[in-house]
Amino acid sequence: MNHPLNRRDFLKTGGAAAAGSLLSEELSARAEAASGAARSFAANDHIQLALIGAGNRGQYTAEYALQVPGVKLVAAADCYDGRLTHCRELWGESLFTTRDYREILARSDVDAVIVATPNHWHKQAAVDAMNAGKDVYLEKPMIHAYSDGPDIIETARNTQRILQVGSQRVSSMIYKKAKQLVAAGAIGQITVINAWWDRNHYDPVLAFDSSIPPDASPETVDWPRFLGSAPKIPFNAEHFFQWQKWKAYGNGVAGDLFVHLFSGTHFITGADGPTRAVAMGGLRFWKDGRDQPDVLLGLFDYPQGFDLHLRVNFVHGAAETEGFVFTGSEGVMEIAGNSVTVRRLIHPSAPDYSINTFSRAMQEKFLAEFNKKYPPVHPSGELPSEQEKYSASPDYSDVYDHFHNFFAAVRSRQPVVEDAVFGYRAAGAALLANLSYEQQKIVGWDPEAMRII
Repeated sequence: MNHPLNRRDFLKTGGAAAAGSLLSEELSARAEAASGAARSFAANDHIQLALIGAGNRGQYTAEYALQVPGVKLVAAADCYDGRLTHCRELWGESLFTTRDYREILARSDVDAVIVATPNHWHKQAAVDAMNAGKDVYLEKPMIHAYSDGPDIIETARNTQRILQVGSQRVSSMIYKKAKQLVAAGAIGQITVINAWWDRNHYDPVLAFDSSIPPDASPETVDWPRFLGSAPKIPFNAEHFFQWQKWKAYGNGVAGDLFVHLFSGTHFITGADGPTRAVAMGGLRFWKDGRDQPDVLLGLFDYPQGFDLHLRVNFVHGAAETEGFVFTGSEGVMEIAGNSVTVRRLIHPSAPDYSINTFSRAMQEKFLAEFNKKYPPVHPSGELPSEQEKYSASPDYSDVYDHFHNFFAAVRSRQPVVEDAVFGYRAAGAALLANLSYEQQKIVGWDPEAMRII
């Protein structure tokens, strides 16, 4: 992964060997990471971690964070008592739990926090944590509103705290390989990128319809604290446990899924973002009171000379699918699951021609001149391979690698792979889809200055 690769080297690499090479690099990297942590730090020298927001995503990410050597969870905060009880069931009765995350930030034994709250709390929790001297792993999307971005960026710079945004594909070995292949010119100049994330409407949880516990009530849920800056309404269990369905707390499919596709696009291509966007969609199936579309399509124009087409569909009839297809001037690159595949176009040695309507004499003369200008190439001449595939192991997790990068930065104070600027550019681009959808018009974006035009 760290060796330079040019297009000629890529074309000489066999598909089976490529797959084996990537798997070997994965295993070597994991072994080196584990042994490096053991060599560099004493057994009791742990990063003391706290979880702010212990819902589905929060508990999921915490499990991966604790797989990184030298990390210990010491506290958790959530507005629902049942989640705090489950955190103690998972990680021990000695775990400090609270409804108020400020009690966690006041503790001197907390070095870093995971912020996995609803989106409308992302900025405040992250800013408060950094001002309290804590490093932050902030779940995507980094922002709920555009005004959040500059505040988070400025706070990270002023406090010199580490902030990693949680779009884990930026740390994926598959995406690193894809970035390497694009830089090597494996598919030539990128012209169009198609990306999608479809979910089966028979699985309501994936469509933000999370289960509600039987004991949900104003007694077990700190409803005023959950609302925060959102409009003040009476207690509503659906709004609390299924918050992604409403604009007041989340950003819908654009913030939840488009942002991953933008993070991957920007990481692989090196682009900062699009300059304009248009989106359309609607509520096609999940007409359950939510005010966010369940089908959203977007078209984004990039100054590098390519267009990005995105799709999220919660009415998809098959299994959940996610993927990328990068179309270039010399081939196609596809990312699916834990693999990246490149299919090269085999260009003919001479242009095509059409002479059927010429007289026979003119046909003969044309062919004589054509064959002189373009001598025939033997079919066994050197041609690029038609397909190369690189695969990681089936159980490979980029979530682990993303946390490993974060904790390495916490220890070394070196930059992370997805800082606040990268995170804002990805989220800012993704939320253009919501803006265009709501306003029913093309919207402009300055990817360098990170502002709406």
